[in-house]
Formats: sequence, structure tokens, C-alpha cells
Amino acid sequence: MMAFVCAIFLQAAGVPTPTPPARSIERGQTSWVDSPREVVARTPQEWAALWRLHAADRPLPTVDFSKDMVAAVFLGSRPTAGFSVEITGIRQVNGVLVVQYRETRPRIEAVTAQVITDPFHIVAIPKSAGEVRFEKVER
Repeated sequence: MMAFVCAIFLQAAGVPTPTPPARSIERGQTSWVDSPREVVARTPQEWAALWRLHAADRPLPTVDFSKDMVAAVFLGSRPTAGFSVEITGIRQVNGVLVVQYRETRPRIEAVTAQVITDPFHIVAIPKSAGEVRFEKVER
């Protein structure tokens, strides 16, 4: 009970409050989504539409929308291997759910495969009816 009261007080004061961790659904280098996107799916219909855009040739992963929703970051097409994206955390700030992610790029001197990639990360996060904002964090 005391932890709940403290969380409410901190949120009212504008202090970020932690939320339960995200559950990774899929992360990788190959997606049919070839333009940069930050997406939230709150319903099974939105999730099915997003999955069709991402990987229509594969079965739709199960998400319990009574408890969760889906957040995804797609970097879009990249000219070489070595790019990736990871959703690193979520938090509440003044009633806004902030989804943090980190993009990794190959070092300039790195030798990379000359292949087009489409890095992405899709996660299930606790259901939230309010605004969702994505925030790119640096190392």
C-alpha cells in the first residue's frame, strides 16, 4: 500500500515512475516494414494489421489484450548489416507512457555485409489508455 501511495505522489509531482518490463515478441533485421515507424497496437485488430505489414507470411503471435498492448519500433531500410534497435524500457511521466528505445549503428571503420536490412523490435507492454510517446535514448 505504501509503495502505491509513493508512486501516486511521485507521478503527481512529474517524477518518472517505473512500469513493469516489456516482453519481447520479436526483434530482428528483416521486416516488410521498410520505412521508419513507431507504432502502438491496442486491439487484436490493430495487432493483426501491424503483423500483416511486418510478416504476413508467418503466424500472428498471441497477445493478451485484456492486460497488454503492443509497441513497436521499425528503423526502416538500412544499406548494410550492423544496424539494430532495442526497446530498452517504459515509464510513466505525467500520465504519458514513454517507450524508450536505442538504435545501434555500425562504426565507420566496421566491415559490414552489403545487404539491405530493416531492423525492428516489437514488445508487449502493460495496457495503457493514455498517450504513448516514443523516446530515442543515446548510449
